[in-house]
Amino acid sequence: MIVQLKYDRGFRAIHIPDTADVTVLRPATVPVTQDVAEALEQALDDPLGSPPLADLVRSLSPRKVAIAVPDETRPTPLRSMLPPLLKRLRASAPHLGASDVTVLVAGGLHPPMDSEGLYRVIPRDAASLCRVVAHDALRARTVDFGFTSRGTPVRINAEFAEADLRMVIGQIDPHQFVGYTGGSKGAAIGLAAAETIKRNHSFFLDSRAKVGCIRNNPVREDMNEAGRMVGIHLAINVVLDADKRVVRLLAGDPDAVLTAGAETCALVYGVRIAEHYDIVIASCGGYPKDICLYQAQKGLNLASQALKPGGKILLVAACPQGVGDEVYFKYVSSFKTHRDVLEDFQRLGFKMGAHKAFLFARTLDSFDVALASELSSNTLAQCHLRVVDPSEVVRDWVEAYEGRPRVAVVPDANTTFFIGPSP
Repeated sequence: MIVQLKYDRGFRAIHIPDTADVTVLRPATVPVTQDVAEALEQALDDPLGSPPLADLVRSLSPRKVAIAVPDETRPTPLRSMLPPLLKRLRASAPHLGASDVTVLVAGGLHPPMDSEGLYRVIPRDAASLCRVVAHDALRARTVDFGFTSRGTPVRINAEFAEADLRMVIGQIDPHQFVGYTGGSKGAAIGLAAAETIKRNHSFFLDSRAKVGCIRNNPVREDMNEAGRMVGIHLAINVVLDADKRVVRLLAGDPDAVLTAGAETCALVYGVRIAEHYDIVIASCGGYPKDICLYQAQKGLNLASQALKPGGKILLVAACPQGVGDEVYFKYVSSFKTHRDVLEDFQRLGFKMGAHKAFLFARTLDSFDVALASELSSNTLAQCHLRVVDPSEVVRDWVEAYEGRPRVAVVPDANTTFFIGPSP
């Protein structure tokens, strides 16, 4: 059997021996939104838990507007959403000039994008209607909103915080410890200072911080509280299918949008399994999910949740932008083994970037892990990972198995999560 798995902007073929019992665990197929611009208009006219956009503009009479949008690690269809939103905004508030509307590319602790990168995210016809700014979590001027009930300092990019009308565009997607992305996350984390992100993400070790869970999830609830403190007037979120097509578009109060969108997201990406598998072959889902190793880790973690303890997992991730985070790479490469990473992280406590090394190490400690990637074997070795020829390693695993191994193929591992028995 040959499977074609997404790999960067193309596909990679993997041969699975016929002696294996193969199951493909893919997201559900649901109806696609045919006209994104029309769906946006309807959502802005009838938002969840907040006034329509025109009423918001009328009541606030904004002199400054700020819109948070994701960076290129999130495949949010900004080219279909941002131009009509800006035109709609201009129609409701004709006094606003291009310099009065700021679109902030909210990458959290990701390196701020250069001008070339910004135009990969922001369509040029939209850029002519606004200012475009890349958030820098380490250097941007911030406004201090105090502390959440869990002690997270809420410090947010001043250009967003000081605007009279604050909006966030994002995507609701399964997330390994936030539960789901979306809602207030694009601003409360995407535009936050480093210390805000670090404190919020430090709750990821809590057993309730897991994919598909937003209720009683300390990371998600802390994030939501931060968003309410900042005062986000309107969230516009999409749920995409595995082919990056919009299946639902919502607008309104960030918490209400998150709750409704998460229900749809669970229907698309929550896959039921009756038992766990001996071997898992997983693709992150191609670009931008496998844009770098740092992002690809999410696919490894989620796919491993379909695997038996001690099982074998192959992750297919091109990583055209390399490792993706210098803090992570410097930290992980300073240790001889992944177990050293586990011990150090548990001894010293949470550190942003290092947490990704811990997540990799936790998977490595439980499973036999191999990668098919464009990254060099030397670079991956420094991350305690091994690069392989995918068909060869799958053949070896199947041939070495006593009996008929159960193999799961996960074509969209960064977003697919599993509902079923505990391993």
